[in-house]
Amino acid sequence: MNPSSRHASLDLNQNTEYIRKALFDTHDLKIKHYPFKDTPAALIYLESLVDPVLIERNIITPMSFGEGKSLSELFTTLRMELNRDLEQGIQGLMQGSCLYLLDGRDEFYVLTTPATYDRSIAEPENEGIVRGPHNGFIENLTVNLHLIRQQISSPDLTVRYHSVGNTVPRKVAMLYVQNLCDAELVQKVERRLSHISLDTVISTGFIQEMMEDNPYSIFPQHLNTERPDRTCSYLLDGHIVVMLEGDPTALIMPACFFTFFQTPDDYNNRWMIASFVRFIRLISFITAFQLPAIYIATVSFHSNVLPIQLFFTVQGSLTRVPYPPIVEAMFLELIFELLREAGLRLPNRVGQTIGIVGGLVIGDAIVKAGLVSYTMTIVVALTAISSFLIPSNEMSSALRIIRFPLMLLAAIFGYIGIAFGLTIMFIHLCKLESFGKPYLYPIAPFKLKGLKDTFLRFPIWIIRKKGQGSNK
Repeated sequence: MNPSSRHASLDLNQNTEYIRKALFDTHDLKIKHYPFKDTPAALIYLESLVDPVLIERNIITPMSFGEGKSLSELFTTLRMELNRDLEQGIQGLMQGSCLYLLDGRDEFYVLTTPATYDRSIAEPENEGIVRGPHNGFIENLTVNLHLIRQQISSPDLTVRYHSVGNTVPRKVAMLYVQNLCDAELVQKVERRLSHISLDTVISTGFIQEMMEDNPYSIFPQHLNTERPDRTCSYLLDGHIVVMLEGDPTALIMPACFFTFFQTPDDYNNRWMIASFVRFIRLISFITAFQLPAIYIATVSFHSNVLPIQLFFTVQGSLTRVPYPPIVEAMFLELIFELLREAGLRLPNRVGQTIGIVGGLVIGDAIVKAGLVSYTMTIVVALTAISSFLIPSNEMSSALRIIRFPLMLLAAIFGYIGIAFGLTIMFIHLCKLESFGKPYLYPIAPFKLKGLKDTFLRFPIWIIRKKGQGSNK
């Protein structure tokens, strides 16, 4: 017998007292005595987790007017099971079930009566699109699985449930499509899920950190989304999706570098427009972390590469600034990061005001005060705009951090420092893997066929094949 189990006794009072002590006499624990055929019995539930309408309609009312019937006949409208383990019964209470215990019996009924407070299936605010389905995942795992099965009406779609958390177990669902997903990948994901040793899992971020190939890398190795259409596309492409009860985010694995620059709109628009937008997005990736470093290296060491008129314009804007360009850049980048975080944490209306005040009033004031130059303000503004073009917030945050050491290398060694920093980053990306798949695929290792949906989005009739989705 499991040492953590406790077999129910024949004494009703002992069983109810054990449950009461196990829950530390919590005030939302309710024990109602409803005898069955002159046999003492108790209905136990946590009022904060159950639906009182279900209890009244499907338990209390049938018992009041169902004389001569057995319990299995009375509770036909509820999912019901018999159990003898009080510890499992307590876990049922924590999931919104009711326990019905009778005196003189060492087994009890577990009746499913959970309360549901689901929000509407609305489009995720951080993944809006122009054309396509406008629905998103919510905090109910069953509803999320329903949204996925609506789009993938195939018996090949497989769901595997796991329980993660030692003290407070949480339900985790692993989804994949048979015959499209690699069996070795399925085993690897299941093994990593089973090795998660935590008291509890609050969000999918916990799972993400515990399952990464390289937890010390700044680059994300799982793609997360709240869109059912995007999730289904990756499932049909042979990927695995992990979802957590109580979290609307789906983790897609494995993930490559270029998947973080793809959006559902790339596949909803015509291929020429989608290719142009994706190319602009990749250009913004380069601009987001290299532009400040290139500017610092140029004005500090390599100003001779500038046209003569532009040289005098840049030097004229730097004459009023009393410190080197690296200090100027760090100061302005820090101000921008402060304004960005303030805008995110405040309500929408106040956040917009902060953005306007920060961008116009503070920006203009620090330039007139001689703390930064006009050209540095333009560089930082272009960098900020470029970082906003990256669809993945995790990838955007990684680039925000990378540009600071790159600016330091540029201030010390100039263009040579930038080249050294980019070489180190490229080597790291080449060595990085996501569940055994190369992170820079199809660049390293080079695969010509993979380029059809990387830098540009080729027409659907060219890139589409068995096992490849069309709406990532």
